[in-house]
Amino acid sequence: MPKKKYNKPDRKLDKKEIVNRIINLFSSRPRETLNYKQVSAAIGATSQSDRQLVANIFNGLVNSEYLLEVERGRYKLHRGENIAEGRFERRANGRNSFLPDDGSPVLFVSERNTLHALNGDKVKVNVLAKQRGKKQEAEVIEIIENCGNNFVGIIEVGRHQSILITDSKTLAQDIIIPKDKLGGATDGQKVVVRITQWPMRASSPEGEVIEVLGEAGENDTEMHAILAEFGLSCKYPENVEKAASKISAKITKEEISKREDFRQVPTFTIDPADAKDYDDAISIRHSENGWEVGIHIADVTHYVKQGSIIDKEAYERATSVYLVDRTVPMLPESLSNNLCSLRPNENKLCFSVIIDITDNAEIKDYRIARTIINSNRRFSYEEAQQIIETGKGIMNNEIITLDRIAKRLREQRFKAGAISFERPEVKFDLDENSKPIRAYFKEAKDSNKLIEEFMLLANRLVAETIGKTGQSKSPRTFVYRIHDLPNAEKLTGLSELVHRLGYRLKDKGSRMEISKGINNLLNKVQGKREQNLIETVTIRSMSKAAYSTNNIGHYGLAFKYYTHFTSPIRRYPDMMVHRLLERYLSGGKSVEERQTENQCNHCSSMETLAMNAERTSIKYKQVEFMANKVGMEFDGVISGVTEWGLYVEIPENACEGMIAIHNLDDDYYEFDEKNYCLIGNRRKRRYSLGDPLKVKVVKANIDKRQLDFTTAG
Repeated sequence: MPKKKYNKPDRKLDKKEIVNRIINLFSSRPRETLNYKQVSAAIGATSQSDRQLVANIFNGLVNSEYLLEVERGRYKLHRGENIAEGRFERRANGRNSFLPDDGSPVLFVSERNTLHALNGDKVKVNVLAKQRGKKQEAEVIEIIENCGNNFVGIIEVGRHQSILITDSKTLAQDIIIPKDKLGGATDGQKVVVRITQWPMRASSPEGEVIEVLGEAGENDTEMHAILAEFGLSCKYPENVEKAASKISAKITKEEISKREDFRQVPTFTIDPADAKDYDDAISIRHSENGWEVGIHIADVTHYVKQGSIIDKEAYERATSVYLVDRTVPMLPESLSNNLCSLRPNENKLCFSVIIDITDNAEIKDYRIARTIINSNRRFSYEEAQQIIETGKGIMNNEIITLDRIAKRLREQRFKAGAISFERPEVKFDLDENSKPIRAYFKEAKDSNKLIEEFMLLANRLVAETIGKTGQSKSPRTFVYRIHDLPNAEKLTGLSELVHRLGYRLKDKGSRMEISKGINNLLNKVQGKREQNLIETVTIRSMSKAAYSTNNIGHYGLAFKYYTHFTSPIRRYPDMMVHRLLERYLSGGKSVEERQTENQCNHCSSMETLAMNAERTSIKYKQVEFMANKVGMEFDGVISGVTEWGLYVEIPENACEGMIAIHNLDDDYYEFDEKNYCLIGNRRKRRYSLGDPLKVKVVKANIDKRQLDFTTAG
């Protein structure tokens, strides 16, 4: 790193300026030992009085443990012996962070102390002595494991070298591409580049093109770019595809003899109209107590053996990924859409929860069994909804009966303290080129809720079967879907926010009192302009659901035991649950907890990546949808307030854009962090969260997936 030099001043330096220059000097040369004369010369303190002031300041910096006097009159940065390991978070704005493995507070890492670590890298740091009035800092001293080498962007091809221009939020620098590392890419194409080196004295890293995605702006290119941005692949290794294609679809008589036969019981599936992978089916017939309801789940693990190359690939992916215009399945399509999918009029192998239940949703008994089914009918949600609303149609008695029971199950959940998060999904009508021509909201109706309630019930009963133990038994290792209590600080912030918007929320009390308060709030904002804002902030105040062997219950659903059993085609944890369930039901011993917990953590991380990719694809389509609406005005609601501007959401399509603070040119505005608002100095106009605001679309940057607004009217 080049040494910092200061021009000779033509004025006397004040104490504050000398302190800042000393701190900057030692921070840029952390391993050097200097005396006060060397420091004085380096910072431009040339007069006798300035040099004396430097000597005096040294004493204060030693007392505050910022500097260490290694020998009389010689000083160095006090690095201490505080070494820690954790993850490095790089940010393009320079706000880099170190997240310690031991859960201790996050530390700031200035760019000069990053050792060119990349986002997600496992690093070792030295925790620096804390300066008074400043955040605790750390410096990276070793990169243990490199995780973030690949970047997506548009390539600019030059005569001797090329540049990758990336909009990454984790890297501010462009990446230099040598002439022989282009991989066939041409100017203006979107590519994936791997960083190959970043010399310490270089301002930018070097890399090589590892994949050409296509022409920027084309739909397939952009969707593949989103997947690549999150490290997700749309292609399967050839050996995995081959292995999947060789799995036999034949069901032997021997296999049938091991299973309960439901092929003559009325059975159906209900899924989205465009779905191809049918994880679950429901059967129903009369029983002594009322009804026998079978919740039948595709028996994926019968075909995908643990440790096989298909299984290993499924584990790495951990989940299917749902972008706006496509699904990237966790399993090859020969399995997900054909062999395992519960298609109508085909014999299919299942793992089932069979429940004896009354008309009033009272569970009398249940059992878990391997089964064989033959679905009579495949319904879309819309078709099932029409039967519920009209009472007419194929299998109408079965669907209406199940709808009635589902509604009572739902009542029981909310009475027990479940929270009602039912946000409409943003959907798009796409033309033949996958361009969005309409944005709309899709709300969950009774047909959706029918399936949801029975899947929740099956998941709960499976978790209870393994999780509930007698006093003399220790619990066996299992995969739970957990959801912790809301973060107290975030809940207080939510309470303060909704109070400013005219609502009340109790942020302290029993679990049931808080749940009831949140449900009351969500009910009151239905149809109001601030509905989406309050729902969004409420969800953000909640803890995130995750997979774990440590069962703490599911707060949002008000279940003490809950797992994921019902979607093994698209979620790896469900496959884990199927295998553990089979093991324990046949008398097997408990598996090793640490390995299972590590698998749970991996699946939780991959779920987050997939969700972020899905949100990014929605944002891309929203910006694309608004691209031909530049100059048009819309009614909006302020959805975010920051020191750099306002975020405004258009309620009719959930498209969000930003008004930069410098574009609020009728006054000088300052950010009031406590009250989430911007306040004008002269006119005292306030822009607050939830305020209505008419906006004009001034720019739609598809590459950056950003909308720029200005005030209108």
